[in-house]
Amino acid sequence: MRGYGAEERAEPMTVSRANRHRGEVEAVIDGERRILCLTLGALAELETAFGAESLTDLAARFAGGRLKSADLTRILACGLRGGGNRLSDADVAEMAVEGGVAGAAKVVGELLAVTFGAPMVEAGLDTSRPREDGTSP
Repeated sequence: MRGYGAEERAEPMTVSRANRHRGEVEAVIDGERRILCLTLGALAELETAFGAESLTDLAARFAGGRLKSADLTRILACGLRGGGNRLSDADVAEMAVEGGVAGAAKVVGELLAVTFGAPMVEAGLDTSRPREDGTSP
């Protein structure tokens, strides 16, 4: 590239490609930066998977803050598919999320927060800060 020295190209600048206004978040999964988004199709898939009658029921389930690892996997998989990644739930279950289980929970919390808004954060799904009782979500 013209105008850039070799030392400047050695460390590429990382810029988030996710647009939170569209409900997107970015995460490093299996060593690759990926976009996740809970599109209407992804939300419909989650409603079916969790037996929710409506988006309100789905949001209420997530607001409880008690998600199993299978729930995290399903939400991540739906978010990845909504972000344009062609992956099955089984594929996602085998992938490593940066930060491990806590990192996966944080990504899911962010994804739910940008999709459903502040109530998800208030319900304890914001994993970027400890809960009021001092424990981590």
